[in-house]
Amino acid sequence: MKSSLQLPVILGSAAVLAVSALLLGQPAPGTPTPPPVEPTPVRTSPRTPGKPDVVPIAQADAKQPIIQIALLLDTSGSMDGLLDQARSQLWNIVNRFSHAKRDGVGPQLQIALYAYGNADPGANSSEIRQVLPFTTDLDLLSEHLFALRTSGGDEHCGEVIRDASAQLAWSKDPDTMRLIFIAGNEPFTQGPVDFDDAVKSARERGITVNTIHCGDYEEGVAGKWKDAAALADGSYMNIDQNQRVVEIAAPQDAEIAQLGAELNKTYVAYGTAGRRSQLRQEAQDSNSRGVSISSMVSRSVAKSSGNYSNESWDLVDAVKKNQVDVASVRAEDLPEPMRGLDAAGRKAWLEAREQERTRLQQRIQTLNAERQRFLVQAREQQAAPGVDTLEGAIGQVVEREAKKRHLVLE
Repeated sequence: MKSSLQLPVILGSAAVLAVSALLLGQPAPGTPTPPPVEPTPVRTSPRTPGKPDVVPIAQADAKQPIIQIALLLDTSGSMDGLLDQARSQLWNIVNRFSHAKRDGVGPQLQIALYAYGNADPGANSSEIRQVLPFTTDLDLLSEHLFALRTSGGDEHCGEVIRDASAQLAWSKDPDTMRLIFIAGNEPFTQGPVDFDDAVKSARERGITVNTIHCGDYEEGVAGKWKDAAALADGSYMNIDQNQRVVEIAAPQDAEIAQLGAELNKTYVAYGTAGRRSQLRQEAQDSNSRGVSISSMVSRSVAKSSGNYSNESWDLVDAVKKNQVDVASVRAEDLPEPMRGLDAAGRKAWLEAREQERTRLQQRIQTLNAERQRFLVQAREQQAAPGVDTLEGAIGQVVEREAKKRHLVLE
């Protein structure tokens, strides 16, 4: 059935800032060792130029539900609008899970990213690339989204679904929400891999494939996008990838955005890798502001939630989650204010940052509750309905899948 999401009306235009190339260093001494994950095999075919970045996954609590989402984005020449929507709506997608619960416990959100459809002149074909394996590092994900570029090429849907299903470290827990979202605009039948086989294989692994056709609904049906979703018990949707992501200005926006920036001061990076991650955090604030004030507000709200956790480089999160003993970290790997402190002093210094972070996060949550009430009233007064976008399509599926797995989205 065709989706019919109601979205707000835009005020102003969107502009996207590019970021510099990703800098990844080796963990500094004292950096908490991430938990082991299943190996992620990568095909060495001409379509896969080198191995993707390997990123740590934060250790989930024993009773913590896991939500795994693989985004497969068409990056052929006509898909600039789709990438703009992904960049601007990432934090809205994240925020859909900020109040999710199962038996009172919030889930861990893991997101992977694939790009397909770029021309690959060296192989005389279209490139399929694992941009990121599953990660809980949302700033890293945002950085890679802003670095994606489009170019002409064929869209091999079956092949990218096959690769994502086989390469990613999908959880074997039967209660895990395992979702693939593939978005594009050409017929689903392109490429050397039969989409029937790829989708059926994904379903056998417990993965639900959802298809998002960027264009006319009936054109997507004719192009087999709906058939592919039906094979996996998934959802078929269509969006206008060229629709500018839109928003209503709210009285709370400016303060929420400012508080989101102030949150950065409560993060305590340690070691060379930690400093790089902190610079990435600042860069993604800048990217969000460059898109729109609403994007920065959504990012700030996400930073005030449990989904935004940075124990791999921030001492406050690492100590809070028992990932590192702050007394054992070398002085030279600490920020300057902590270097002369003993173990008790270090602990007190971090506790002060944690208290300030909690204060800012609670204020953001309070303001956001007021903002949501304002937006509900404003949307009721709209003269015309909005159109479906990437975030709305994903949200629609998440609500459906959450019910299957006894997750409550408050």
